[in-house]
Amino acid sequence: MGSCNPEPPKLFIETPCIPSIALSRAAGCNIFLKLENLQPSGSFKSRAVGNMMYQAMLAKPAGNVHFYCSSGGNAGLACATAAKTLGQPCTIVVPTTTSQHMIEKMRLLGAKVHQVGANWALADEHLRAALLARDPTGVYVPPFDHADIWAGTSTIVDELAAQLGALRVDGIACNCGGGGLLNGIMAGVQKHYTGAGAREPTVLAVETAGAHSLNASVRAGELVTLPGITSIATSLGAPRVSERAFRWSREAPHLKSLVVTDAEAVMGCVRFADDARMLVEVACGATLATVYNGDLRRVVGGEGISDEEWSRKNVVVVVCGGMNVTLEMLRSYGETYGVK
Repeated sequence: MGSCNPEPPKLFIETPCIPSIALSRAAGCNIFLKLENLQPSGSFKSRAVGNMMYQAMLAKPAGNVHFYCSSGGNAGLACATAAKTLGQPCTIVVPTTTSQHMIEKMRLLGAKVHQVGANWALADEHLRAALLARDPTGVYVPPFDHADIWAGTSTIVDELAAQLGALRVDGIACNCGGGGLLNGIMAGVQKHYTGAGAREPTVLAVETAGAHSLNASVRAGELVTLPGITSIATSLGAPRVSERAFRWSREAPHLKSLVVTDAEAVMGCVRFADDARMLVEVACGATLATVYNGDLRRVVGGEGISDEEWSRKNVVVVVCGGMNVTLEMLRSYGETYGVK
């Protein structure tokens, strides 16, 4: 009798893509929400990190693996979630900007957590030199800069293509930290929305001021390293965007880079909580802010587009999620930035 291969562990799920009446009304066009906040770890990172870790496990059939991940928060939480599912140990190194709220979530999943450095780059340096280099069973799990990370994230667009079918997609809005989400979205768009007769949707990559490494690079025409991260959206806090994300910005005219303020990101979170009854962190709020502040229409629709023409456009907003949020945090941000 032939042997049966076991089913691979469920490291991420297919998420709904739902039309939103409230956000469509706010934007003036047809808004579809890709709800990545429903992933096991609370963000799209379950796809990215989960796929990378599973591929690493397959490459080491003996199964003696210890995962090491540097992260501003969500990648580490995804690593801890996937490691628990895979039955393997993991160590996460986060910068000093990562909240105790996030650190406790990782520890509750069994992860060892170290807090080192003022930003992700310094945490990553410590992880590689002080921890990973000394563990022969160690597997490095990058938060955004790896082909398996992008391949996992690209499944978002695989699902979109199936869920929306023949519906024309005019735009996809997502946030950008180090570029893992953006790289996956761009690869998926290239796979499903290019070719004879196809029209590529505009991809809007949104960052917050103070964590705008992609936008700074686009403006400079070369990869730029920010001197530091000053945004409250700490999970967007990669001082330098991945080289692949920067290359996409040079190669793909349908990719647009946009920066919003922390106050606008907070507004996006607060209004989304009212409209969708869901809590997301400010990194996700940055993308949602473009629905409410008119940026989505200006960038995806184009200057001078009529109300009637814009009303027929279909735009997918990737609700990337994020677990660095509580009602109290949103309330505090709202008071700080005058958002109600």
